[in-house]
Amino acid sequence: MMPYQFETERLLLRTMQTADLDDVFQIWGDALVMKYCGGASTKDRIQRSIEFYKQLQEEKGYSVYTVVLKETSSVIGVCGFNPAEKEEEAELLYHLNRHYWGKGFAAEAAAACVTDIRKNNPRMKKIIAAVDPANPASGKILSKIGLLAKGLKWFEDTQQEELYFELDLT
Repeated sequence: MMPYQFETERLLLRTMQTADLDDVFQIWGDALVMKYCGGASTKDRIQRSIEFYKQLQEEKGYSVYTVVLKETSSVIGVCGFNPAEKEEEAELLYHLNRHYWGKGFAAEAAAACVTDIRKNNPRMKKIIAAVDPANPASGKILSKIGLLAKGLKWFEDTQQEELYFELDLT
């Protein structure tokens, strides 16, 4: 099956592929990148995640995508959606290789993902996101692309209160 893909001026976003493992490990395996998201992951866990996201794209029409810088064809990050508790909601996430921080790529990729899910997934009613309060840069990205801060919310998986954002798609 051909990978699903869409693009922005500088970026190509596509369904994760098995061959992305080493590149994605440079992101999800980096303790600094994952400092506010549960810590660095192992190659084995990342491989399972890639398989999960390929299947999610096939079944639900959205997933977390590999973010490729068009200019160099380098994988610079991951961005897209996890399923949320409600079927008509999706949770936005983005993680960039730290060498690409501060260049607007996260906001560009996240905005493209929101546009794509809005256009191609009419059943989707809401985008949600949560940010560790110790990571204000991530909250700025969400605000920049139109998500609204709704206050603090307790999350069982991280065992802490996080800033909660949402975007109504209706």
